[in-house]
Amino acid sequence: MTTRTHTNPAKNVLLLRTPAEGGLDGFEDAFNTRGYLPISVPVLETIFVNVADLSSKIAAGPQNQSLSGVIVTSKRGLEAWSNAVKSIASDDPGLVPVGWSSVPFYAIGEATASAAAELRAAWPSRLIPGDIRGQAQSGTAEQLAHFILSDLSARVEGSTARRLLYLTGDKNRDTLPNILTSGGIVLDALQVYATHGSPSFPHDLKNAIENVQADPSQSWGWVVFFAPSAAEQVLPTLLDQFQFQGIDSSTGFAGNKQRVRIAVIGPTTASFMRDTLKLHVDVVAPRPTSKDLASAIAVFDGT
Repeated sequence: MTTRTHTNPAKNVLLLRTPAEGGLDGFEDAFNTRGYLPISVPVLETIFVNVADLSSKIAAGPQNQSLSGVIVTSKRGLEAWSNAVKSIASDDPGLVPVGWSSVPFYAIGEATASAAAELRAAWPSRLIPGDIRGQAQSGTAEQLAHFILSDLSARVEGSTARRLLYLTGDKNRDTLPNILTSGGIVLDALQVYATHGSPSFPHDLKNAIENVQADPSQSWGWVVFFAPSAAEQVLPTLLDQFQFQGIDSSTGFAGNKQRVRIAVIGPTTASFMRDTLKLHVDVVAPRPTSKDLASAIAVFDGT
């Protein structure tokens, strides 16, 4: 990663994500700590699906399904789990809860693991994930898959116990399931959410831009992308407001629109930005955490 020093680095960072509801937002706090002015603008809306199916699986318990773990690769998957638990409690308040708190939940990155911890703190229950694994060792689906194989090999014997419940969205790549099935893992895959573009994004982005322009001491410096699907969804709207550098770095910037740098949360999004959208990526977070992302941008800016 190239380090560059800017005499007057722009401080505003546009985070293309939904901010945390209530309390402290980890990504915004990480940038605030480093002197940036983060603004989160939601890009996608989530629809939860197959709630009844997930509720049935949770109520049945892991032992009755020969499950030795659960794979949850995003915060939305955990929200789906929470919704299903609420459905169980609503349908049968007297249900004796089966034990999920000691079942390993494999998560990509610290953000997903933190969401699980927050869920358990808000609602202590044997139906809520308690044993979160892999977050420190995995920042990508490939890394998580190899961690799961290693963890299961050390923990269980025989193929009958190597079965995992895999909670998915509607835009999953096949990297993780291919690696796991090749390693003899049986996946019980269930789609629990779907995403689509937020209809209010153009309006929300316009408001964010106008608020910055109203303050002459502020200007834009960075746009941060968190997922390929979100990047593709909002790029046309962003191009109406900002100017990005193409993958041919020799072209530099041209035009009169606000010039901004691109940062991404991980290598999968970086590859999509470069290969599909043909945009130059200035910073890739070394790990998919708020602190690593903010630190990488600060290093690039020389701050």
